[in-house]
Amino acid sequence: MAVKIRLKKLGRTHRPFFRVCAMDTRTRRDGREIEILGTYDPMVKETDARAILKGERIDYWLGVGAQASPKVGTLIKKYGTGGSHLAAQQAALEKLGSKRASSIAAAVKEAETTKVELKTEEEAAPEAAEGAEATAAEATAAEAPAAEATPAESTEAAETTDAATSESSEAKPAE
Repeated sequence: MAVKIRLKKLGRTHRPFFRVCAMDTRTRRDGREIEILGTYDPMVKETDARAILKGERIDYWLGVGAQASPKVGTLIKKYGTGGSHLAAQQAALEKLGSKRASSIAAAVKEAETTKVELKTEEEAAPEAAEGAEATAAEATAAEAPAAEATPAESTEAAETTDAATSESSEAKPAE
């Protein structure tokens, strides 16, 4: 089996993204890869931060006889092990990292303020629950004298209510 190191296209329309992969030469461009060796994102503004490669694995595949495509060969020369643009790549990644770090810090700060607002709502919720419990206790206390009636009295009251209900239902169809 002949192996090539080439790009596999991902992404969407007008937003390409590529993986650098070791693939069998007989597979199609976006087919099954043997191993993913890095990424290439041509939409990143910092030119030197576009390619991220796994240098050791690329060296292994080149050592066992894999051939690199022309574009991947250029990327390996620049950003592979001992590449000519490694220092520039490191600086570009740090620059992007600081932008990402500041945006992440802003998002964390916003999340913390949101948590504070949620905590104040949660603190208000137990107070409302305590008020509801007090209202429920008052209602229970009002029902307590009715519950103190003897079981026979409550049974007679229930039978009287049932009889009145059945008489009223019988009277309605007669009309």
